[in-house]
Amino acid sequence: MTRAAVADRVHVRAPGKINLFFEVGDVQEDGYHDVASAYQAVSLYEDVWAESADDFSISISGTVDVSGVPADDRNLALRAARLVAQRAGYKGGVHLEIVKHVPVAGGMGGGSADAAAALVACDALWGTELGTAELHRIATRLGADVPFSLLGGTAIGTGRGDQLSPALAKGRFDWIIVTSDGDGLSTPDVYRHLDRLRADRAPDIAPPRRVPAVDPGVLQALRAGDPSVLAEHVRNDLQAAALSLRGDLRAALELGEQSGALAGLVSGSGPTLAFLAAGPEPALELQVTLAASGLTALHVHGPVPGARTL
Repeated sequence: MTRAAVADRVHVRAPGKINLFFEVGDVQEDGYHDVASAYQAVSLYEDVWAESADDFSISISGTVDVSGVPADDRNLALRAARLVAQRAGYKGGVHLEIVKHVPVAGGMGGGSADAAAALVACDALWGTELGTAELHRIATRLGADVPFSLLGGTAIGTGRGDQLSPALAKGRFDWIIVTSDGDGLSTPDVYRHLDRLRADRAPDIAPPRRVPAVDPGVLQALRAGDPSVLAEHVRNDLQAAALSLRGDLRAALELGEQSGALAGLVSGSGPTLAFLAAGPEPALELQVTLAASGLTALHVHGPVPGARTL
């Protein structure tokens, strides 16, 4: 396809996510783990602008440290753009300008949000009209969290986390996100460390001998829109490994839980921490307390939509 682009410049915004619940099964022969996750998209966003160009290139800035973000074909967003062009037979290129607000290597899916935004932006920029189902199929080739970044809202993910089913969530859930000033955590490293911990400490944190599944209590709490009930069921099997690799996170986790949070947990593979609050006002009070202790604390809410053109 050689049609001209239908827009000069497209702006897409995609949200970061929190794993409200994350159960990790045993490691499989291919080295991956089956998981069951309850995802919620929250109001901390990545902004991506796509502009037609002769080749594929990318520029990256943001309110977070972006020094570790690759600006070559290791970048998921650039790979996403190439896949859209390949699928649609588009012969031109694109320049992607990414402005990041989601912590890098922080367990909130910022790179996946960039990729989802790039898929939507390139599809709109080039007028390829691939459709939701085809964009989702491409997203699954890029990583387990990319399909959810497209979908947004609240969803249950199974398999590798990319087999998604939307979940009904009534009302609004308020979270305080505490970002880390230290090193990020590599998701593969956290999984490998979890496997080592399970081998050393079985049966204390051994995986369930069944297909991973989301606790029904999580779904009931989401349907009821009740953060107090949800707090009783949030869980992250990667938390033990993340805290083992980054022991400094324990003090912040304990502080949040002692300062009014209904629950606190490591977000995804970490090191970002997520604290569930009873509502907007308790969230603000918690944010002030954590900030006063020297932590970087952000107030976000969910669920919010997935990648959208602005």
